[in-house]
Amino acid sequence: MEPPDALAGARRAPRLLVLALLLGAHPGAQAEVHLSVPSLVEVMKGEPVALNCTPLGAHDHFVLEWFLADRSGVRHRLASAELQGSELQGTVHDSRGRSPPYQLDARGRLVLTEAQVGDEQNYVCVVKAGAAGSAEATTRLHMFAKPEATEVSPNKGILSVVDDFAQEIATCNSRNGNPAPQITWYRNGQRLEVPMEVNSDGYMTSRTVREASGLQSLTSTLYLRLHKADRDASFLCSVRYHLPAGRHGRLDSPAFRLTLHYPTEHVNFWVDSPSTTEGWVREGDSVQLFCRGDGSPNPEYTFFRLQDKQEDVLKTNLEGNLTLEGVQRGQSGTYGCRVEDYDAAEDAELSKTLELRVAYLDPLELSTREELSLPLGNSTAVNCSVQGLPTPALRWTKDSIPLGNGPTLSLSSITFDSAGTYICEASMPTVPLLSRSQSFKLLVQGPPELRAEETQPRSEGSWREGDEVRLVCSARGYPEPKLSWSQLGGSPAEPAPGGQGWVSSSLTLKVTSALSRDGVSCEASNPHGNVLHVFHFGSVAPQTSQAGVAVMAVAVSVGLLLLVVAAFYCMRRKGRPGCCRQGEKGAPPPGEPELSHSGSERPEQTGLLTGGASGGARHGSGGFGDEC
Repeated sequence: MEPPDALAGARRAPRLLVLALLLGAHPGAQAEVHLSVPSLVEVMKGEPVALNCTPLGAHDHFVLEWFLADRSGVRHRLASAELQGSELQGTVHDSRGRSPPYQLDARGRLVLTEAQVGDEQNYVCVVKAGAAGSAEATTRLHMFAKPEATEVSPNKGILSVVDDFAQEIATCNSRNGNPAPQITWYRNGQRLEVPMEVNSDGYMTSRTVREASGLQSLTSTLYLRLHKADRDASFLCSVRYHLPAGRHGRLDSPAFRLTLHYPTEHVNFWVDSPSTTEGWVREGDSVQLFCRGDGSPNPEYTFFRLQDKQEDVLKTNLEGNLTLEGVQRGQSGTYGCRVEDYDAAEDAELSKTLELRVAYLDPLELSTREELSLPLGNSTAVNCSVQGLPTPALRWTKDSIPLGNGPTLSLSSITFDSAGTYICEASMPTVPLLSRSQSFKLLVQGPPELRAEETQPRSEGSWREGDEVRLVCSARGYPEPKLSWSQLGGSPAEPAPGGQGWVSSSLTLKVTSALSRDGVSCEASNPHGNVLHVFHFGSVAPQTSQAGVAVMAVAVSVGLLLLVVAAFYCMRRKGRPGCCRQGEKGAPPPGEPELSHSGSERPEQTGLLTGGASGGARHGSGGFGDEC
């Protein structure tokens, strides 16, 4: 294998034109042959490659031969080609056991279908052109192989930071690459500049091995003197390998951390949830105490409680946790945690204490019963007492409306509006969710109050016969008043919208003249008294459609009566020409007697019978058919 400097120089010259000058066989004769041959060819392992050897100029005939030059300088003939006419006839003579074997293409190039490690040799091309002479040139084939994935084996033991020498950190392996790669170590993303010479602060060793396949493997081991700051450090190794055309690749190992042993220097001790910002915990909650030292590995923790300056050991474990189930007010006090680390420095503070304060709130007590009944206009005061720690705050509310702060609620000159539920609330601003409440109901006794409304109010004189109206009566008092109506159909009493102890009843009816005269009354009554309200409607006008029908009925009746009277009058006076006969006027002729109004025969009957019996009797010049 050539030294690195030679390889670098070869890469900087991808192609060289080799000029071979050969003298003719006869004295005084001179000829030359020129070849185009690259001095260096680079290829990745497994890829095909063709070595080129091209004679320059016009030659009628020449022979081209390929030789493999081993390290001792001995040449081994591989293949040859002869120009015959316009075609180059080639033959492979010896592949030297290579699989797949060498090939020679139509242009006289030596073809290697799959580049292998053993192909990294010097290849000599010799061209003989007869009288023109001969020439030769050498090509160096350089094969690159990407190494396998980088493997790292960190130290699995516990490394002490107390030691004052460099300890083995990890070993990094890069296998089957070509040429041999380079290994670099990193800590927290920063490259570690460590020498190859052994020293107490840190160094690295490296070893390269050529495998049976001809590929190369590299192993590097890192040694460092560790410190406590390395407990969270992330390490890895990176392999840098070569590629054709001066390029490079990089393969990083998985990151790893170390397990370090370092003594405890500081201890933290605190109350975990559900503690408050003021350090209080609620009575009945499960409280967790946490203790943490900054040593590694985890030391042993001892929890204790100080009572009369004596330590009462509660628990010892490696987790550093202590749970107090259903903590009670009697468990308030001083608690401590101690780290049992015998490697710690003498001046290290290995114990901590804290004050556990248990907040509690007892049920509230009121100076009155759950129901308080008072007469209308009276005054009273109700006290709310509580026991708790820290001192709770008290406030009174009614219907979610604040009434005041403090233990005493004063009510003076109470009204029906004062009736309702009063709540005393106790809370602790420094201890969220710790609160209690107690309530009482105030009942105000007195005669009913009554209010009335018409849902369809009308102005004076605007009501008409048959209009529908809805009347509503509302009352309040204690005991709850009973509502009654002077007319049937009232609805049962029920709580009125808006509350405040009102109950209401409604009555829907049609307006009549009788209602206009008498009105409709609503009465509210309870054992303390009663109150009455009368709804008045004023004058009620008849409906327009009914008055028109009445007028028409009267007109028809009068007309019929007039017709009857006219017919009766005519029948009584049928003997008079001026009444019952047409074309005759004045008094009847002399000698014709008057109809009698006395006797058993009525004039109407006489006239009718006369006309009917005579058959054609006439009075004057007219007949029966001309009578009115």
